[in-house]
Amino acid sequence: MLSSIDDLKIILREREIPFFTDEELDFYVRQNDGDYNATAYQCLIIKSENTTLSLSGLSLADTSSYFKRVASRYRPRNTGILSGG
Repeated sequence: MLSSIDDLKIILREREIPFFTDEELDFYVRQNDGDYNATAYQCLIIKSENTTLSLSGLSLADTSSYFKRVASRYRPRNTGILSGG
């Protein structure tokens, strides 16, 4: 279970592929009521946007599918019971 911004940065691979500022991560943690797993899911989905980069013939691979796979580990599950009508 995640419990800090530093844990979140590790999951998001912020050292290798920086994307979010500390202020943005704090914002998403607050938006998710302090639930770091929900925050990880939201940030990974945001980070999974197409990230292909091409500059003067140099092309870097798209990492969106990687971040979507990691996000699936943190996707919220519906565990409620549906009531019959």
